Amino acid sequence: MKKVIWIATANKNKVKEFQKILTEYEVKCLRDLDFDFDVEETGQTFEENALIKARALYECIKQPLIAEDSGFCVDAMDGLPGIYAHRWMGEDTSYDIKNQEIIRLVEGKERTCRYVAAIAYIDEEGKEHTYLGTCEGEIYTEQLGTNGFAYDPIFYYPPFKTTLANVSDEEKNSISHRAKAIELFLADFNK
Repeated sequence: MKKVIWIATANKNKVKEFQKILTEYEVKCLRDLDFDFDVEETGQTFEENALIKARALYECIKQPLIAEDSGFCVDAMDGLPGIYAHRWMGEDTSYDIKNQEIIRLVEGKERTCRYVAAIAYIDEEGKEHTYLGTCEGEIYTEQLGTNGFAYDPIFYYPPFKTTLANVSDEEKNSISHRAKAIELFLADFNK
């Protein structure tokens, strides 16, 4: 029987990505709960927001779990959208529109950017741990590719010579911010 890892998210794209990376574990998420769980992310950093979610879920289930907060930081935009990546320009605004706006805003400016993921892990004893992963890239001049989600169509990854939306899930997961943070987490989790 596989060891269970609880993840404090209901985001189907994140759950799918976690399942592809954590293949040797049974991944459970907020959709597996028999009650509603919603937490306001009031932190000022990725780590703070991940811990807020982790603490809230731990209080409910009292089991080891991870929570993740991630975002997209554009240097020419002073790090925005950052922790507001999902809410930037409004939660109902499509990523197609958000991506077009970022392309417009960085025109003629530095194009460097990064994905950032923070994982908060609360163990059996309630002890807290955090892990930070990043993936460095550049804003592409147009949206390219249909794989991935969110800002992937404009995230140009130089070693791949294309955007993250233009590569397979396996390729993306091998270098992603989330994969790097998970790798740090697993080093502790598997001890």
